[in-house]
This record gives sequence, structure tokens and C-alpha cells, in this order.
Amino acid sequence: MTIPEHILDFWERRYLDDDTPWDRGDVSPALTHWLESGVLQPCQILVPGCGRGYEVVELARRGFDVVGVDVAPAAVAGLQRRLVDLGFAAQVVCADLLKWEPEQTFDAIYEQTCLCAIAPAVWPVYGRQLRRWLRPDGSLFALFMQTHAPGGPPYHCDIGHMRELFEESHWGWPDSAPLVVPHPSGIREFAYALRHRVD
Repeated sequence: MTIPEHILDFWERRYLDDDTPWDRGDVSPALTHWLESGVLQPCQILVPGCGRGYEVVELARRGFDVVGVDVAPAAVAGLQRRLVDLGFAAQVVCADLLKWEPEQTFDAIYEQTCLCAIAPAVWPVYGRQLRRWLRPDGSLFALFMQTHAPGGPPYHCDIGHMRELFEESHWGWPDSAPLVVPHPSGIREFAYALRHRVD
């Protein structure tokens, strides 16, 4: 399965027109929390749907081996320029995430705005990709968007639905309540660190 051409054009146009209301303009408080608490430490990490890449830059600054992927060439080019300007190293790839296959698996994945940007009918395909990209016993640091509204993007990531998508046969969910992350747009995200179970 691939992302339809009109969807790719949609995201490219949003970046070209600077029409990105989901963009908080800085690193997510969730990532800062995971980094400062020591839960997330330098490793090989993937940031799918990285957009302008604030998290990619921050992870590179802290010594992570980072790969960021996005479907929008404008977003990728902008992030590549920013990394050069700041003197940080990270790999940034322009690709269709529904068919992209990296050369290696990752120790961790930081999933912030990719899942909620994909139509729910395609979530199972993306979920299988996440499992393929992440090494056994690796960690998925996920923010689930809570819009409580029909349609999208962003699409509402109901936690009950997320538990079905990331089923416990493949993913270990924490026993603690999620970190609740407010968003400048007025919605919020629920942040969880999931463990990729060994088959």
C-alpha cells in the first residue's frame, strides 16, 4: 500500500503555504520529559512524520543517532538546512512511510504526529510498519492525539482503539496513567512509552 498522490500533494502544499496549525514551534513537552527523566537515552531512534523536525534537532543535539522521515519535500529540505545551520548531524529522508524500509531496525521510535495524520483505515498498515522498524524489546514513544471530533487530519486517537491497534500480544503498555500534553491548538495528547514485545 502507498499514500495516494493527492495526499502527498496535500502535505507538501501545507508546508509550502506555512499552513501548519499542528506545529507547536518547539520540542514537545513529552519528549523533554522522557529525556530529562532518563527513560529515553542516546540510541538509534526514528522520528516518522518528522515535519519541521524540532524533535530531530533536539535528539541530535543530545547525541542520538537520529533518522527523520517525512512525505513532504519542503519539510525535509527545511529540516536539512536547519541541521546544517546548527551544526548537528541527522539523517532526513523524504519517503512514503507506508512502503519505506530502512536498512536497519531502531532501538526506539518517537511517534508524535504521523499516526494522527493518516486516515484510520490505514492505521493497521502503519502499525505493522512500526513493528518492522523497531527491534524486539525496543521502545515506541507515542503521543496519541485527542481531538474528540470527527474527521481529520488530525484524527482522534481513541485510547481504546489504540489498545486494539497496538495489541498486547505485540506491545507492552505501562500500568501508569499517560502523560497528558496540552497543545497550543486547544487539544491534548496522551503520551505513552510502549515496549515492543519479542515474538
